[in-house]
Amino acid sequence: MRVSFEGMGEKAMTFLNSKASPAVSGKTVRVSASDTVAACADGERFAGFCIDADSELATVKAGGFVTAAYTGTAPTVGYANLVSDAAGGVKLSATGGEYLIVEVSTAAKTVGFIM
Repeated sequence: MRVSFEGMGEKAMTFLNSKASPAVSGKTVRVSASDTVAACADGERFAGFCIDADSELATVKAGGFVTAAYTGTAPTVGYANLVSDAAGGVKLSATGGEYLIVEVSTAAKTVGFIM
């Protein structure tokens, strides 16, 4: 047996994919227009993570457990505010959304958290 947070409270939704700044699988996204998501810019609050995308549609994980790359200072377990970083991962920020961080790998520069 091993520790697992997969499947806990998962929510996935399908949106139109922005033509100007398309969502990419594994990266943070924001709602950019009615029924539409786009890739996040550095420092933006994110709506979720794209889990599948093509030129027309993007499926977004908006709830549950996520593992993402982080930049900057390593987060610590517990509650922390996160925003998108320039690469579509996350970074700590005083103005971001608050998430429960349950795992951090400083070697891999990844953070696991509950949205």
